[in-house]
Amino acid sequence: MKYCFETRMAVRDYECDIEGIVNNANYLHYCEHTRHLFLKECGLSFAEMHEKGVDAVVARMNLQYKTPLRPDDEFISRMGLTKEGIKYVFHHDIYRAADEQLCFRGKVELVCIVNGRLGQSEDYDAAFANYIEQ
Repeated sequence: MKYCFETRMAVRDYECDIEGIVNNANYLHYCEHTRHLFLKECGLSFAEMHEKGVDAVVARMNLQYKTPLRPDDEFISRMGLTKEGIKYVFHHDIYRAADEQLCFRGKVELVCIVNGRLGQSEDYDAAFANYIEQ
């Protein structure tokens, strides 16, 4: 997978469970934050798109947990993007920064709800055109 976007973050103590590792649900937050930063880079605002009647919503996720992150670990969230029909497929890989160890892999499928109905979004298509891997 060719990555089209990446960002760095760090694990915060409260994201960890009693075992001292990042709770599995927090990886979804990391991926969502990465997608929202990517939208900004593409010139889109999630809130403004909602105001226009276009909502990108998660339809399906496939998640693989590889190596746990721990408190204060810095990590790199890398993302690739493909399109399958009306679905935008975000491919997320999270690596521990210190050693580039793969910690998490996720495939997140989003669809657009346009004025209350499943549909295509010209705004999203145009914004993502240069990033979608063919």
